[in-house]
Amino acid sequence: MKIQTRTAPSSLGEITLYTLTNASGASVTLSSLGAGIVAVNVPDRDGRLADVALGYKDPASYIADGPCAGKIPGRFANRIALGHFTLDGKEYSLAINNGPNALHGGPTGFMNRIWDSSAEGCSVTFTYTSADGEEGYPGKLSVTARYTWSDDNELSLHITAESDAATVVNLTNHAYFNLDGENSGTVLDQELKLKASSYLPTDDTQIPTGEIAPVAGTPMDFTEFKAIGRDINADFHPLKVGKGYDHCWVIDGYRKGVLQEVAELRSSKSGRALVISTTQPGMQVYTGNWLAGCPESISGGAYSDYDGVAIECQGFPDAPNKPSFPSSVLRPGEKYDEIIKFKFNTL
Repeated sequence: MKIQTRTAPSSLGEITLYTLTNASGASVTLSSLGAGIVAVNVPDRDGRLADVALGYKDPASYIADGPCAGKIPGRFANRIALGHFTLDGKEYSLAINNGPNALHGGPTGFMNRIWDSSAEGCSVTFTYTSADGEEGYPGKLSVTARYTWSDDNELSLHITAESDAATVVNLTNHAYFNLDGENSGTVLDQELKLKASSYLPTDDTQIPTGEIAPVAGTPMDFTEFKAIGRDINADFHPLKVGKGYDHCWVIDGYRKGVLQEVAELRSSKSGRALVISTTQPGMQVYTGNWLAGCPESISGGAYSDYDGVAIECQGFPDAPNKPSFPSSVLRPGEKYDEIIKFKFNTL
C-alpha cells in the first residue's frame, strides 16, 4: 500500500489529506477535515479508473457545506426533534439548524472540525475529543475513526467512542456515491437493493413518528434491485416531504455488534457495484435532493440535485426521544463500537 500525504490551508487551520493506493492502482483520499472521504478511484468493468465519490475541488470547501459531503457528522448524526432530549431526568437543549430540529450534531458538529490524524500501513486514523457541553451535549467524548483500504477495493471504517458522562451518540459517514463517476450526472438510473423490509415514517419536518412501517406496496420498497429514480416522483407523502428519498430504513436481522451486508448499489452503464456492510441498526438513504448550489466539484464542475446517493449506516434518527428505538445512550465505562464497510466490485 502506498500512502501519499499533502496539506491544504483553510480558515480552521491546516488540513491533512491522505491518498492510499493499493496494488492495482485503485485509491481513496481521506481528509482530516471532518474525518472525510474526499475521493474513491475504482475500476469499471473495463478496468478504467474513475472517482465515484462526490467531492470538492478545494479541500477547504468542505467547511460548513450543506451536503456534509464525505464527512462524519456528530455527536448525533441525523435529526433530534426540536433540539431537545432528556437523559437521566435532565433536559438538554441543542442548536436548531434544520427547520425546527437539530441536525448532525449542530451547525459546527464533528464534520466541520479538523481531527488529529496519522497513517500507518493500509490505514488512516482520525481522532477528535468533544468537550463536555460542546453543541449542548453532555460528557467529554473521545472519538476514533479508522479507515482501512484493501487490495481488493474495500474501504472499512471502524468508529469507536468513549465518554466520561452519560451522553447520546450516533455516528456515520456521509459520502455520496455515483458509480458512473462523480462528474457523470444523475444517479437515478442506478439500481439499489436494501436488506430492509421496513422504514421509519416521519412528520413533515422529517422526524420519525415512532412507527415502523412495512415497505411492501410502497415506493420505499428496495428489497429487490430497483432504479433509484423509478418511483422517486410518486404521489407518496414521504417523497413529497423530502423532495426524494431521505428516510431511515430498518435493517432486517439486526443484532448489536454483528456485521452484515445491508445494501448494494450497481450501475449497468459502468459495470461497477458497491456492497455496504455494517453493524448499525439503520441506514438513511438520501438521494442528494438538495445538491445544487454546493461548492465547485473536484473535477471543476457543478453538481445538480440527484447526482449522488448517500447510504448512511447509523442509529435511528431522534432515538433519544423514542424509547422504542435502539438506544443511542453511551455511559461511562461503555464503548461505542461500530463498523461500516464499502466494497467496490464490478458486475
